[in-house]
Amino acid sequence: MNTIKNNQDVPVFSLEHDPVMKGKLFSIKQFEGVRPHQSELLVPHRKDYYLFVFARRGGARFWADMASYETKDNTFYLMGPNQVIVKEEPKCMWGTALAFDKQFLALHDNDSLARLPIVRNEQNANELILSEADITFTEDMLAKILKEYSEPGEWQQRMITAYLMLLLTYLSRLYSEQYENFTPANDKSLLKKYQTAIEENFREIHQVSEYAALLYVSPGHLRDVIKAQSGKPAIAHIQERMVLEARRMLFHTEYSLKEIGFDLGFSDASYFSRFFKRETGVTPAEYRALTREMYQ
Repeated sequence: MNTIKNNQDVPVFSLEHDPVMKGKLFSIKQFEGVRPHQSELLVPHRKDYYLFVFARRGGARFWADMASYETKDNTFYLMGPNQVIVKEEPKCMWGTALAFDKQFLALHDNDSLARLPIVRNEQNANELILSEADITFTEDMLAKILKEYSEPGEWQQRMITAYLMLLLTYLSRLYSEQYENFTPANDKSLLKKYQTAIEENFREIHQVSEYAALLYVSPGHLRDVIKAQSGKPAIAHIQERMVLEARRMLFHTEYSLKEIGFDLGFSDASYFSRFFKRETGVTPAEYRALTREMYQ
């Protein structure tokens, strides 16, 4: 598997400039044994949009963050913004992929899509197993969306949104069944606002009190509510997000420990190493060596 060298940035593909999907706010593509130009996808990269793929035939191998997947027949795969993704080889594809970005979700008719479990993906899942009935339903919905997408008209956007809502609601039920720890949360809850703030600021802000100030609540109230709604201390959410980013960079890049620590807001590499070991039980160097053994 390729990695990013320490003098390179991890490329970020927008939906409009993605070498495969090539959409604006929304795109759907069907692949029938084709090998699209994927040289850019064979190195670690991020997407700034949501990507959902129904694989009719498996056999291709890819990584989403630090997890590897050998795609299965008639299985649904999901990836969200900021994940580090890499394909291992440019194999032919059979299936359908749909993609949309945050601007699409912000459209008036689409705001309820953003609240669906499969879109929020709080469990960081990447794979849904489908039954025969699930496969039939998914194929039917994708065919309807593809038909509307290929026939522009006055009602195109509303029809796509209606079918997409039906498909993703159905798949959200499967998501909840397959990932039992999922607990629905009110989209307006303090927990959701806190998680959003962390996602936007985890490189610069590391203290619960600073997030409390951003959210206009007291630190004590924030700690109490987050513990009640998530079962974890508020500080754990910050630390877990920092560790996830550190793991991504250690696994997919050749950046030095100093460079990774600096990117995460640590002024000293030794402080970053102590933080990482405290949270994971191994040093950053040990983690990099151990995970690299997975594909060598």
